[in-house]
Amino acid sequence: MARKKFSGLEISLIVLFAIVTIIAIALIVVLATKTPAVEQTSSPSSELGRCPSDQKDAINERINCIPEQSPTKAICAQRGCCWKPWNNSFIPWCFFAENHGYNSQGIKTTTAGLETQLTRISSPTIFGNDINTLHFTTEHQTPNRLRFKITDRFKSRYEVPHQYVKPFTGKATSDALYDVVVKQTPFSIQVIRKTTKNVLFDTSVGPLVYSDQYLQISTRLPSEYMYGLGEHIHKRFRHDLNWKTWPIFTRDQLPGDNNNNLYGHQTFFMCMENTTGNAFGVFLMNSNAMEIFIQPTPIVTYRVTGGILDFYIFLGDTPEQVVQQFQQLIGLPAMPAYWNLGFQLSRWNYGSLDVVKEVVKRNREAGIPYDTQVTDIDYMEDKKAFTYDKTKFKGLPEFVQDLHAHEQKYVIILDPGIAINKRADGTNYETYDRGNAQHVWVNESDGVTPLIGEVWPGLTVYPDFTSPQCEKWWADECSLFYKDVPYDGLWIDMNEVSSFVQGSKEGCKDNRWNYPPFTPDILDKLMYSKTICMDSVQHWGKQYDVHSLYGYSMAIATEKALEKVFPNKRNFILTRSTFAGSGRHAAHWLGDNTASWEQMEWSIAGMLEFSLFGMPLVGADICGFVGETTEELCRRWMQFGAFYPFSRNHNAENYQHQDPAFFGPDSIMVKSSRHYLNIRYTLLPFLYTLFYKAHCCGETVARPVLHEFYNDTNSWIEDMEFLWGPALLITPVLRQGAEIVSAYIPDATWYDYETGAKKPWRKQRVEIPLPADKIGLHLRGGYIIPIQQPNVTTTASRRNPLGLLIALDDNKTAKGDFFWDDGETKDTIESGKYIFYTFSVSNNNLNITCTHSSYPEGESLSFETIKVLGLPLSVTNVTGAELNNTSTSFHADFSYDPSNQVLLIKNLKFNLGKSFQVKWDQVSSESEKFNCYPDADLATEQTCKDRGCLWQATSSVRVPACYFPMDANPYTVNRIQYSSTGITVDLHFSSNTRLKLPSDPISHLRVEVKYHKNDMLQFKIYDAQKKRYEVPVPLNIPTTPTSTYENKLYDVEIKEKPFGIQIRRRSTGRVIWDSHLPGFAFNDQFIQISTRLPSKYIYGLGEVEHTSFLHDLNWHTWRMFTRDQHPGYKPNSYGFHPYYMALEDEGNAHGVLLLNSNSMDVTFQPTPALTYRMIGGILDFYMFLGPTPEVATQQYHEVIGHPVMPPYWALGFQLYHYGYRNTSQVKEVFNDMVDARIPYDVQYTDIDYVERQLNFTIDDEFRYLPQFVDEIRAQGMRHIIILDPAISGNETKPNPAFTRGLEKDVFVKWPNTSDICWAKRAQVAFPDFFKNSTAEWWEKEMEHFYNDQMKFDGLWIDMNEPSCFVHGTITNECRNTKLNNPPYFPELTKRTEGLYFRTMCMETEHVLSDESSVLHYDVHNLYGWSQAKPTYDALKKVTGKRGIVISRSTYPTAGRWAGHWLGDNYADWSNLEKSIIGMMEFSLFGISYTGADICGFFNNSEYQLCARWMQLGAFYPYARYHSIASTRRQDPASWNETFSAMSRNVLNIRYTLLPYFYTQMHEIHAHGGTVIRPLMHEFFDDKETWAVFKQFLWGPAFMVTPVMEFNVFEVEGYVPNARWFDYHTGHDIHVRGQTKIFDAPLDYINLHVRGGYILPCQEPANNTFYSRQNFMELLVAADDNQMAQGSLFWDDGETIDTYEKDLYFMAQFHFNKTILTSTVLKSGYVNANEMRLGTIKIWGKGYSSVDSVTLRYKGNTQQVPIAENNPNNEILILDLKQLNVALNESIEVYW
Repeated sequence: MARKKFSGLEISLIVLFAIVTIIAIALIVVLATKTPAVEQTSSPSSELGRCPSDQKDAINERINCIPEQSPTKAICAQRGCCWKPWNNSFIPWCFFAENHGYNSQGIKTTTAGLETQLTRISSPTIFGNDINTLHFTTEHQTPNRLRFKITDRFKSRYEVPHQYVKPFTGKATSDALYDVVVKQTPFSIQVIRKTTKNVLFDTSVGPLVYSDQYLQISTRLPSEYMYGLGEHIHKRFRHDLNWKTWPIFTRDQLPGDNNNNLYGHQTFFMCMENTTGNAFGVFLMNSNAMEIFIQPTPIVTYRVTGGILDFYIFLGDTPEQVVQQFQQLIGLPAMPAYWNLGFQLSRWNYGSLDVVKEVVKRNREAGIPYDTQVTDIDYMEDKKAFTYDKTKFKGLPEFVQDLHAHEQKYVIILDPGIAINKRADGTNYETYDRGNAQHVWVNESDGVTPLIGEVWPGLTVYPDFTSPQCEKWWADECSLFYKDVPYDGLWIDMNEVSSFVQGSKEGCKDNRWNYPPFTPDILDKLMYSKTICMDSVQHWGKQYDVHSLYGYSMAIATEKALEKVFPNKRNFILTRSTFAGSGRHAAHWLGDNTASWEQMEWSIAGMLEFSLFGMPLVGADICGFVGETTEELCRRWMQFGAFYPFSRNHNAENYQHQDPAFFGPDSIMVKSSRHYLNIRYTLLPFLYTLFYKAHCCGETVARPVLHEFYNDTNSWIEDMEFLWGPALLITPVLRQGAEIVSAYIPDATWYDYETGAKKPWRKQRVEIPLPADKIGLHLRGGYIIPIQQPNVTTTASRRNPLGLLIALDDNKTAKGDFFWDDGETKDTIESGKYIFYTFSVSNNNLNITCTHSSYPEGESLSFETIKVLGLPLSVTNVTGAELNNTSTSFHADFSYDPSNQVLLIKNLKFNLGKSFQVKWDQVSSESEKFNCYPDADLATEQTCKDRGCLWQATSSVRVPACYFPMDANPYTVNRIQYSSTGITVDLHFSSNTRLKLPSDPISHLRVEVKYHKNDMLQFKIYDAQKKRYEVPVPLNIPTTPTSTYENKLYDVEIKEKPFGIQIRRRSTGRVIWDSHLPGFAFNDQFIQISTRLPSKYIYGLGEVEHTSFLHDLNWHTWRMFTRDQHPGYKPNSYGFHPYYMALEDEGNAHGVLLLNSNSMDVTFQPTPALTYRMIGGILDFYMFLGPTPEVATQQYHEVIGHPVMPPYWALGFQLYHYGYRNTSQVKEVFNDMVDARIPYDVQYTDIDYVERQLNFTIDDEFRYLPQFVDEIRAQGMRHIIILDPAISGNETKPNPAFTRGLEKDVFVKWPNTSDICWAKRAQVAFPDFFKNSTAEWWEKEMEHFYNDQMKFDGLWIDMNEPSCFVHGTITNECRNTKLNNPPYFPELTKRTEGLYFRTMCMETEHVLSDESSVLHYDVHNLYGWSQAKPTYDALKKVTGKRGIVISRSTYPTAGRWAGHWLGDNYADWSNLEKSIIGMMEFSLFGISYTGADICGFFNNSEYQLCARWMQLGAFYPYARYHSIASTRRQDPASWNETFSAMSRNVLNIRYTLLPYFYTQMHEIHAHGGTVIRPLMHEFFDDKETWAVFKQFLWGPAFMVTPVMEFNVFEVEGYVPNARWFDYHTGHDIHVRGQTKIFDAPLDYINLHVRGGYILPCQEPANNTFYSRQNFMELLVAADDNQMAQGSLFWDDGETIDTYEKDLYFMAQFHFNKTILTSTVLKSGYVNANEMRLGTIKIWGKGYSSVDSVTLRYKGNTQQVPIAENNPNNEILILDLKQLNVALNESIEVYW
């Protein structure tokens, strides 16, 4: 019946009548009871109540007497309460006095506990219908569970018909942990913990109010740390006690920033008592609408609208125990099916099945682990339950079958509202009809008429799930629909119960159920808002009482229904509305949240609360349900949501899709989601075991931190992180734009989950860098976690190998367990059909103990990997065997990662069902000792200990006896600041460190890490307070970083204790830099840093002679300090290159540059590790991530500058001899070479030609040299002269160069003076090439010489280390001992002689281009570098041509201006071999124009040696013969005709290949990289190539395998995995991926061309001037698919910057089976005479014969003559010489 509507007049009269009535009642009350309406300061009689005085008014203890509305003095007086307004409205103005409540009439002991009768104290009523006599009972049910119950003494009242909690029939426990104290007048109860005497529950703080529809009781709590109650949005897990009202009554209401009652009815809370872990819980078994009021005392007040007061109190030694006890009462959670733990995708209103299919498809293709597809009500026909839309969702059953075929599941939504209208086609809605027939609906108050509300399908009725006949009907409907659509689980929604009309279609009656005297602070303050009328009737009672049980009863009915659909199988039920015990039947999600950062954060509190409520399978809608998400929010939520126990992405209609793959297959969203879902799936065995424990014992799954760390009060308020069980700490990013999270790390050992590295944090708040794709995951030491190799579904994952992840605690122990069954059968635990393991580790022993095995099908699975975290010492042996088996076997497949202290054991076969034991040995490896005494004087035990280090004598002279303690930590990390572009760290020197290293420590350091590019970063350590010398070498780095987080190849982490930097390659997780090692020092003149290396494959560092390209890491120290030192094993030589490249075991490569120019040494040790020690400057590292060796090299060259482009003629052969006595001898060599027809481009003259070795002069014996130079230049030859830097200053006649230098002030001086530092045997001065004026002077001197005396085409700058024949000065004395003999002297040649040995004094001063001054001490190693650029600039300016500069001393970036020769080598076989190593190293260093002195500089060569050297030298980029004075002539023409012929032949090959070689030089000039290329640069995936150094490649395609031994006429060479052709014959050698012995007669070098490449060639001539006019040739070497490609770069060979100015020609060649094309890419230089194509050679074309070949050229076609067609050898040679074809036009040749 509808409510009557009144007129305005009637309403006015009613209001007036009400006012008069209220006044009358108030007067009557005052007269009848004499209760004061205001506070009385006199002492009233006790029966009238007592209001406190101002002094005794504890405002926080006031219990509100008018909770339902704003207080007034009149109502307060009416209720007999105290009136004292306050200055805010939170504090009650009207509050109870002592005149309310009940008195106890005597306490009796019962078998179960206590009982007493309570009699109401005479006092004004609050809401009427007070019950005067109550019955109070206690049940001491268990030692830690107490129940007390207050009911009507004479009349039965509604009690919750809980389906699990049954009446207690036992006796009171004899060993209760609690005492119960009942105060009789007025009645109150105290519950006291016996052991601590803490009062846990104390109702004396307020009166008991017990009326028919209003029950109130208050209790004081022992602490302010209270958790639970729901369902609401609680912003924090710990309750805010500041006068908060929390209504509880199930309601369909969006979660928001308010106190609205939401979907569930949960009345349990937990409270911490103290730091011993003691905690207790309180549960009120009541389903009526209520509110719970919390105030700061803390006091909790219950205000309930009906039922009884039925409390349970649980005492636990820990919070976790409290939750277990609660769940044991209400029913332990259901054991989920394994697939329930997989990721789910859902959306309200996909619109059609086609859209769903697309979502499924794109997420499958993206590799997203993904078990379940869910559809919301849009799949239904007109939103009717048990139907599907056969238009929009046509083919749904077949779609479900496809999901099942892919081992995925399908879950559908079912709302309880059942439509009363017909189907879309006009037929009856049979579900409704069957329900009608069985009378299954909720009825109106008459108990007969079905109540009609409205939900999604329109007008609806509501099943009464509390009735048995409804349960049967529901099961039948579920079963029937399953036959149409074979779903796998049900999502039950809208079951609060929800209605879109208030109450019903007809409204609600005006009665005490719909309008009770007290309405809690529920939504709209209306009992039936958004639901059905309170007087409606169900089987369990009136809606007024059972409303909040609707979802609970629906879950129970649905569980029974699915038992029918899936007999003996576990099911999946997801419910929105819950009650205590719902977890036995269903999972829960946190409702219709909003896509906001706040709601993501609040979901942690919601999840943890439902963990308390016994619903562990819980989660929020990932990315948010309502509102438009963003990529960042969704990404962060996906990372976090991967660790919700229930993980589902779901959103509402009208918003964009938010499934991971929607954001793009290569998006960071997809990558991050896939990554963390893979981690989830990896951890599923652990998660499943946690659910087993939840099911068996009530343990929490998603666990508050305080449950594990209850003795740390800091953990009591932590709710921005949570645990999985006891062992996995999850720290999500919850703030927009945040990449750093402040997190509290509890008191335990913690390991980074993803790296396994131990963290230094403990019981502290830390800043965790969590960039865009990271969430904080940390493993707790002391635990063993079962894992499994993941797949994209749980079904597929379950077939994969298992493993164990062991995180050791401080005692190196750990424990864990593992539950396994078939994942779906019901009651496997109860029936014993499962496998259970316990794990334990101690003393390096792992016991894998099977305690139960009754699941035979599971025994096919095995543990195959074991990862142990936290092993500080190297592992040498691993053994494993079945437990109790006397025989153990060594297991060889293990690796130990010292950077992260992780042991990984692989390829075990420990089948389930058996027990096993694994042991490992740890040793303190000598390779882990880092030298603490590298000084020149040998360490003794005393000097070692004085330094603060450890001493252990060793039998090996290489292993340091004095070494750093592993915990040496002189610098502490004071501040770490992370940003998107890098990291900044402040380090402070610890004054109490016991280490005393050379020189004085710098107290404050700054560390800067810059993410310059995605593949390049810089990390720099310098004095934070005082500027120190930094290398003045310009690098090409971005002015602002260009890296983006999602595309960076690396991650960087700052380590502490000791300080270090770890750099990790993202793609593999490999740590590629790890300076988290002892020994870091930053002293004024001693800087030391060590790093672990990722593998033993290290290359580079120089310039020092190495015996192999691959470094020997067995305790070798390499010196770096430029010195005039001829090559030899270990001595530091001419150049300074602190760059190395490393190959990682996975095949990736990276490079590392230390930009420091001070003297240093670098020690390798077999850890593998290296230690840098230097005597000044700063630490400035650059790292290049590759990932291939060639790409890493290109990245390095991009920073230091691409190599110089030599002129074409510089690739010709060159001759030089130190010791020509006159021009005639030079002419003689020239004539002999010409007569022998040996190709030859450049003639040199050494210092012989100058007068008394003075630069820019010509000796009289060489007065005809200029004329000779002019003659050979006219014949296309070139001339290069030598220039040493030293300028003589004490000549008997003026030296113009010196005089002009004085005028320009170009010479190096003593500091703070104008005095030149004289050096060498005579008084010579060294130009200061750092100065701008010096460059100008140098250019002028060259110009004078070039124009006035002799022409030259290139310059050879020698002796520029700088070299000095005296030590420091002509007096052999320097002025600053500290600089010349520093506190630490690097391990250099002549270590005890001082840094000034054979060079300048270290204190001399240089002036940089910015006019600042630097000491030679700092820039000594830059001297040759400083000379290179001014020399090259001057050469170009003076000659007007490109030219070439050859420098002996080099530093990074020098390759931009100069080439290099490998110095004054020896004529011996070892130097021949080492020249390949030197070339390959300088290729890394960015100086590709490199070679060695062919046949050797020192000593007489011998015939075989010189012959083999000519063969090898013909393929040096810089091919020069050179020898010293006093040796015999050993140029190619000097031996005999046979030698000349051999030289001519091999040089003709070089000259033939020059177009290819020149193109390669262009490629590295334009893009960086190598020309002389190690095999591994091309074949990095073949580890055999990683150690090859006796062969090399020209570019990618031409392999050289020389002979480098005496009297050897065959050579062993490695043939990488490709197709290879013998260059000499064109035949496929049919060898690949193996070593082969090649014939190698004395006149023969093995050369091979790689299939798949096209090499441009040219007919050779005596020099390049003539060869450039000859016919070109294309050499096509086909790969296995008869395909090849190549290119040609061509310019005039000498103009400056042709590439930069676009003055060049570029063609691209492609060969595809029978078609060869040449495509012109650039025509900036065209000279058809130089580009005539004469021959095409096709090797490996296939065995078919070719009859005719057609050329398409300039739009015409013509036949091409075939010069050779050999099908057997797959060779085809075409002759185009008569066809007038030039490569400057595109061509096509086909057959």
